Amino acid sequence: MTTSSTHDTLILAADEHGIEEDLVCDNATSVVRGLQEAGYEAYLVGGCVRDLLLGAKPKDFDVATNATPEDVHKLFRRARMIGRRFRIAHVRFGRDVIEVSTFRKHHEEEDDLDYQTSARSEDGLVLRDNFYGTLEDDVFRRDFTVNALYYDPITQELHDYAGGLEDLKAKRLRLIGKPAARFREDPVRILRAVRFTAKLGFTPDQELLDAIPDIAELLTAIPPARLFDEVAKLLLHGWAEKTWEIMTELELAYILFPTTRPESDLIAAAMRNTDRRVAEDKPVTPGFLLAVILWEDYQARVGELILSQNMQVAEQRAGDQCVAEQNLTVAIPRRFAQFIKETWSLQPRLEKRGGKGVQKLLRHPRFRAAYDFLALRAECGVIEEDIVKYWTDIQLEYPVESRPEESDDGEETADGETKRKRPGRGRGRRRSGGPRKADGNTGDSGNSGNSSGNSASNGRGASTSDKDGEARKPKRRRRRRRKPAAAGGAQGQASGSASND
Repeated sequence: MTTSSTHDTLILAADEHGIEEDLVCDNATSVVRGLQEAGYEAYLVGGCVRDLLLGAKPKDFDVATNATPEDVHKLFRRARMIGRRFRIAHVRFGRDVIEVSTFRKHHEEEDDLDYQTSARSEDGLVLRDNFYGTLEDDVFRRDFTVNALYYDPITQELHDYAGGLEDLKAKRLRLIGKPAARFREDPVRILRAVRFTAKLGFTPDQELLDAIPDIAELLTAIPPARLFDEVAKLLLHGWAEKTWEIMTELELAYILFPTTRPESDLIAAAMRNTDRRVAEDKPVTPGFLLAVILWEDYQARVGELILSQNMQVAEQRAGDQCVAEQNLTVAIPRRFAQFIKETWSLQPRLEKRGGKGVQKLLRHPRFRAAYDFLALRAECGVIEEDIVKYWTDIQLEYPVESRPEESDDGEETADGETKRKRPGRGRGRRRSGGPRKADGNTGDSGNSGNSSGNSASNGRGASTSDKDGEARKPKRRRRRRRKPAAAGGAQGQASGSASND
């Protein structure tokens, strides 16, 4: 073990750090080797190294190097550059994506930099940071000490520049630098601190906790789409209940979901249910959790709107208003917004028993999600357990295999998205003189071709086209019609029309 006097750097050999090579991704090692053979420095860095030291297999592998994104793009055939705020490269190996970032360094305000290289907002938020540096510089641009560990899979050496190993052993979460300044640079680091606290069971440094109340409001300056991704990371990976407790304690839940009552028993039950499903390796969807989180606000809006309009319109407008207001902070993708509103709209129908539409309701793409939502409400004592039992028995009476087939609207995937069946596409635009179905529908291109083909084979040629022309729109009637040719010529024209449909 050696120590650098400049940064108190620890460099540990393979027999000192204990990382199991079997847990290291071969593709990540291949990227590091390729960069080093090309004359660049390259290391595994961040959460993957932290997880390796904890004896867990990382889900993602990141590489840090002194090669620029353009250099990486030239070096690897399947590399592509992404991002403006932080320019990085992705190297693909089938489904595996290795993220390669260039060493960055801190710069002073007086540094002569253009806007494309670096930019900050008035609040200190980093808008763009592509100011490159050395390995030692890069350490102090990272957020937490436990994420500032660099591992070379070729030499199997571990580099610790910021005391990350000591914090890892003590299960302590500590920011590099002054917490207030680092949070202002990127307020999403607050959510990352919450995630690591809940996921790893680490204890946040007190200075870190003290800085959060004054900075938390800056989360509203983050793009809503980015916050949706961060919320999904927080709540969909097996530690949702603990995460929500921390977010409530730090008043972050109210900032991200301003119309929500964080102490709701229904939300707590949903978080427990989600963690249980993740532990059982069952699919989970952010749409379901968001439906629960926003449920009370939706109900309140329906209660106000029902005073001036019918129930169906009130429910539709309440759902639209609720989602629209939430999108100002955490953007909900359209597919999940539709999932949420359909789950809500089915609740009144499920609260009623019997009726002629039972089988139709069982075929609804959102029935299963709505049923689970109903069961969750019953678990919290909001509705009677007998209602849930009724729908449980109905599903046993009409199992999936024996229920009437679902409509052509599509099928639901594990993430709550509905795949719509796409209509068949024609091989080309219909010619003006081609035949058309009597009902005015263009139909499938194959059927069009068959119609034209039948016309040709029957030897009717232009006379058949004239007869079918009665159903055409006036615009098509104004087109000049060719005079009937000989039987063989007419048949040839019809065949040509069929081949182009």
